[in-house]
Amino acid sequence: MELLKTAVKSRPSFAEFVVLVSTLMALTALSIDAMLPALAQIGTDLQVQDANSRQLVISMIFLGLSVGQLFFGPLSDSVGRKPAVFSGLGVYMGGAILSMFAVNFPMMLAGRFLQGIGASAPRAVTLALVRDQFAGRQMARVMSFVMTVFILVPMLAPSLGQVILQGAGWRAIFGVFLLLAVIALVWFAIRQPETLAPENRAPFTPGRIFKTTKLIVQNRLAFGYTITAGLVSGAFIGYLNSAQQVFQEQYALGDLFSIYFGIVASAIGLASLLNSRLVLHFGMRVLVRSALLITSILSAIVLVSTLLLPEQLPFAVFMAYLMLSFFCVGILFGNLNSLAMEPLGQMAGIGAAIVGSLSTFISVLLGTFIGQSYNGTIVPLVTGLAVLSGLSLLVVGWAEAN
Repeated sequence: MELLKTAVKSRPSFAEFVVLVSTLMALTALSIDAMLPALAQIGTDLQVQDANSRQLVISMIFLGLSVGQLFFGPLSDSVGRKPAVFSGLGVYMGGAILSMFAVNFPMMLAGRFLQGIGASAPRAVTLALVRDQFAGRQMARVMSFVMTVFILVPMLAPSLGQVILQGAGWRAIFGVFLLLAVIALVWFAIRQPETLAPENRAPFTPGRIFKTTKLIVQNRLAFGYTITAGLVSGAFIGYLNSAQQVFQEQYALGDLFSIYFGIVASAIGLASLLNSRLVLHFGMRVLVRSALLITSILSAIVLVSTLLLPEQLPFAVFMAYLMLSFFCVGILFGNLNSLAMEPLGQMAGIGAAIVGSLSTFISVLLGTFIGQSYNGTIVPLVTGLAVLSGLSLLVVGWAEAN
């Protein structure tokens, strides 16, 4: 008991804080990517008739993230960081249990929606935790470590999901989610002190959310980059939704799917790591325009080639296309949110929640449409990337016009 009191009173070291924050942030990516190898088995066990419908296991968590960010971000500004994280992890664990014991597909989707809502709390609040305690180079140092972990998770999560699936079945994957959430909750409760002083808290009111949303919509730059972030993320969610079918069924990779998925994810990770250096040389706006232009041109070339070839695109060519395209997507992820937040100044906290919620909602609609359009070829995926990157160029041009 005395040891527990000492642990609660002491503050985590820099290294422990980074690992704790990384663990909280990683729950979201793990909850998405670890499920990919299990989609086919889930569809079979829960008697899903349409193969494309099982993609909703992925889409529903993003929909939950969109809803939850709008709630937990402002809530953490009102009641403090810790209560918001506790509430979110509680909802997340409830969703994991519901999905783990699902006896039909609607029950599974309801659990995934709750997981998304719950995961939005640590996703949104951990950024505020870092901002509360660090500034300048120290804050950048913390976020660089956190991003490294956040990058590694999508590369490794499908392999972890594959191992659990083969050893214990898909329900055990949700058991792992539940266990990690419990560990994170207890660790966070014992070791992390509250970082938002009572005098710095803001009221949680619908009016405040509406007022900030109105200001963002009226700000050409903030709104334009938020829409662009939604379009780009929509293309990415379209890829996530259809990746299992494309790799495992269309290209017949079987258990190698998780490896190739990790390779594609590494392109996004490399772009995220290089972005801070590239920004110093070229600036965010130039990088965004260049990445969108490259993605749209590449996708147009691959789309025309796919339509003209008598057989499907060779797998090596498809992988090269994905690596180059998602390197550009990694550059875009690193800059679009920053550009959207740049004009928001004093409303950064609630502004981040609204920007994240709106862009995620747009991306869910578009990504689900792309995934549900899967027809046994890569045409819907490549078309989605080509169209959405082209539209993004137009929106960025509109946002930056004087």
